[in-house]
Amino acid sequence: MNHEASPHAPDGARPAHCAGAVPRAALVTGAGRRLGRELALGLARAGWDVAIHYGRSAEEAGRTADEIASMGRRACAVHADLADEAATGAMFDEARRALGAIGCVVNSASRFEYDHPASFGYRALEEHFGPNLAAPLLLARRLHESLADPQCGVVVNLLDQKLDNLNPDYFSYTLTKCALLGATRMMAMAFAPKLRVVGVSPGITLASGEQTAEGFARAHRLTPLGRSSTPEDVVRAVVFVAEAPAITGVNLLVDGGQHLLPLERDVMYLAPR
Repeated sequence: MNHEASPHAPDGARPAHCAGAVPRAALVTGAGRRLGRELALGLARAGWDVAIHYGRSAEEAGRTADEIASMGRRACAVHADLADEAATGAMFDEARRALGAIGCVVNSASRFEYDHPASFGYRALEEHFGPNLAAPLLLARRLHESLADPQCGVVVNLLDQKLDNLNPDYFSYTLTKCALLGATRMMAMAFAPKLRVVGVSPGITLASGEQTAEGFARAHRLTPLGRSSTPEDVVRAVVFVAEAPAITGVNLLVDGGQHLLPLERDVMYLAPR
């Protein structure tokens, strides 16, 4: 691929604006279930072909691919353990073989296990590191490397509103998401103009763990707008930033203003489960 001049090159030359088309194929991690599935379906409805990554949800990923195919879009299911660097890279290559050039990567998959600074150990952080941080960084690099002039691309990193409203619950999860937020801005600088990198931060969107429907509904109302994000809200935001060529290096909060209410604990612990 061509190597463009750095924005800060000694001769003052700046890289040309990337005016090329974005290949209309997306890779969505963790897309067999829950929010990742909704993102894959939403991108398909917006006219994207979709590679559905899964870790342990092969059957669900296959059903998602079938549903996308029924819309008249191309789809494939691709497997990888995102804690494994070689497997993650091979999964990206498999998606390209199936769909051709990839123009968008949505890093939706993440590990979300409870720990706290008072119980912190190396193992918890290491288990969160691969899927929450290392894999999104590798996939962004691979997408940037794969784009041929005059193609452009975009990476959308799913973050969390709590990065603007920190509390110590889910400590290792939060640390890795904090790092991915910083990496979003740094990669946006490093990979421009060929590749945009954007963050989207939902609020509480789906019930987690042992949370009851009643507890989730109460937690969902703990925002200035009286509602946090729905899957539909997050899908709209991701499709928007994927198709907005002037947006890069930012984190779009989609949370009903949840980040504006200082909380000492994670919101799911402030409403009965």
